[in-house]
Amino acid sequence: MRMRSMIRSALMLLLLAMLALTPAMARGMTAEDVTKLRSVTSAKMSPDGKHVAFLVSVPRDPYDDDDGSAWTELHVAYGPGKSRPFVHGKVNVSGIAWSADGGAIFYRAKRHDDEHTAVYKIPVDGGESTKVAEFDTSISSFDISADGKRIAFIAKAKESKSDKKLKKKGFKAKVVEEQLRFSRVWVAEFNGGPVDADDAKELELGLSVSALRFSPNGKQLAVAGAPTPLIDDEYMKTRLRVVNLEGRTLGEIENPGKLGNFAWSPDGQALALISAEDLNDPNAGRLMVAAATGGQPLDLFRGLLADIEYIEWIGRSTLAFVIDKGTESAYAEVGSDGGDYEMHMDYGGPIWAGMSHAADGKRAAFVANTAEHPGELYVYDGSKATRWTDHNPWLADIELAEQESITWKARDGKEIEGVLNYPLGYKKGKRYPLIHVVHGGPESHYSNGWNTNYSRPGQVAAAQGYAVLHANYRGSTGRGVEFSKASQADYAGDITGKKGGEFLDLVDAIDHLVNEGLVDREKVGITGASYGGFASAWGATALTEHYAASVMFVGISDQISKFGTTDIPNEMFLVHARRWPWDYWDWFMERSPIKYIEQAKTPILIMHGEDDTRVHPSQSMELYRYLKTVGNVPVRLVLYPGEGHGNRKAAARYDYSLRLMRWMNHYLKGPGGEPPAHELELDAEKLGVDKD
Repeated sequence: MRMRSMIRSALMLLLLAMLALTPAMARGMTAEDVTKLRSVTSAKMSPDGKHVAFLVSVPRDPYDDDDGSAWTELHVAYGPGKSRPFVHGKVNVSGIAWSADGGAIFYRAKRHDDEHTAVYKIPVDGGESTKVAEFDTSISSFDISADGKRIAFIAKAKESKSDKKLKKKGFKAKVVEEQLRFSRVWVAEFNGGPVDADDAKELELGLSVSALRFSPNGKQLAVAGAPTPLIDDEYMKTRLRVVNLEGRTLGEIENPGKLGNFAWSPDGQALALISAEDLNDPNAGRLMVAAATGGQPLDLFRGLLADIEYIEWIGRSTLAFVIDKGTESAYAEVGSDGGDYEMHMDYGGPIWAGMSHAADGKRAAFVANTAEHPGELYVYDGSKATRWTDHNPWLADIELAEQESITWKARDGKEIEGVLNYPLGYKKGKRYPLIHVVHGGPESHYSNGWNTNYSRPGQVAAAQGYAVLHANYRGSTGRGVEFSKASQADYAGDITGKKGGEFLDLVDAIDHLVNEGLVDREKVGITGASYGGFASAWGATALTEHYAASVMFVGISDQISKFGTTDIPNEMFLVHARRWPWDYWDWFMERSPIKYIEQAKTPILIMHGEDDTRVHPSQSMELYRYLKTVGNVPVRLVLYPGEGHGNRKAAARYDYSLRLMRWMNHYLKGPGGEPPAHELELDAEKLGVDKD
């Protein structure tokens, strides 16, 4: 008996040892996993190329932390897998920049007892942060001259004492679009600081400024400014100007449309900029060079069937840039007079962003993501790029679904691209439910990188047995100006369905995936935010026969009232509708989902931030009330207090993710019929609340 007991004990020990050596079974991604994702959001290489300062977005735990948006920490890396936090914890760091000698990092933050966001400096070789510049209001951007003798920053003027007293007395009436507070430029002698409001001199520019850069000699500033601080003007009327340190204009760059990044040439004689091709181009994606004295810039790649995303000078007459083409991106360089460009990192690798070079232009830091991970720090050494960080090591234990770029033919013959997630555990020959995830803009596009977040279910849906398609319908960026203009004056697409159009490209994708044997035509859902929310509303009404479920987020339902409640009416006219509502009332109504509510058969979940100014929450309220009153389909409206055009806070994000997938599961895989319960099934124990 004793021998048998010893054998059983030995066998048990052997079994336990074998289990310990056996790797844990991988599982698919969940909505709770998404709440934990960290990502690198910005990276700046030191002048000598030996260190990289970078920012890490650290989400709050919706169960354990006080509610709020993610924290942003400052870290410094000095090799692959070698980094340490410099400013971390409950902080929000932004605007990182190196001192010219590489000995310190400047950044913006509101710390300790700060009333407003200030500029700080932290030494690289050890020591605490010190405040080097503060103002009467928050500093929204800053730059330090190359010699370190001057600082320029952007801030709003302080509210007057009389205005404060009036508000205290209850005179708080808001006069719409007239009580404007301009973002102004202030310059001060620096020498390491500290600088305060009394030291700074305002430049009288007559503009609301959004960005600035010192010239290499520190005697001029390039400023991007609009005639007013209204978002519409910032989008469509921001122009580049060169001024001296007294505020006198030395040159006006005539960028022909929307303005993106800009940078001084090393000799200070020119500026490179990313601009729209013309006023009707919806995206700033053309690489241009202009003389610092002003005038019309030169488009280096006119007709390019791709978009430029980031630029930096890496020599007196050489520019490095990141280029997006379709669903891929690359890194290249070109002479400042144009011509052929030299590819350094070709298409097919990570999706590159956030480029920053060492002083000699030979090494560069990037933020990059792939289908396997969100943004991380990569460093290019002149021949190849190496990943230096891993902020989500737990992803190694998550089984991710296969992902690939695909193309299909639209009904008018136009080739459309997208990124497809296969269902986890995909078996050829089996048909699966499909979720269309539609991007906003429409001047945006999906890349073949990381496409999962709180509002884009990607890997979460794939883990639950869905195919997920991220479609770059006509009007998307990444394929040149002509393609991004292809949807203009054609909201949603031709309603007859006889020729191609924006959202008919999505229907044609369904046909393609059904013909490929992947998708069950009767189990297709659609979701998206903003313009993607418009697509979701359109899919639930005008195109209802194609969709069995819809989740609309901050979306459009009535093009006429949308124009009257948005903060970007001129942008809508110039780069989208190309028509005014009062000239085409019937057309605007025809392209509004509310016109088709009586034919709707698609259950729709509508979600919106109560403080949205871009797409007013009344757009969701309208669609809800019409559908609820007609009573043909299940409909639910969820509003998020304190949220705007998209959710920022941890609880609202998690709430959204759970509701989205529950709606899809109920109508694409579950019983259907009446909507699922409006209450969420949260972990009461983790929340620290008693169950009812």
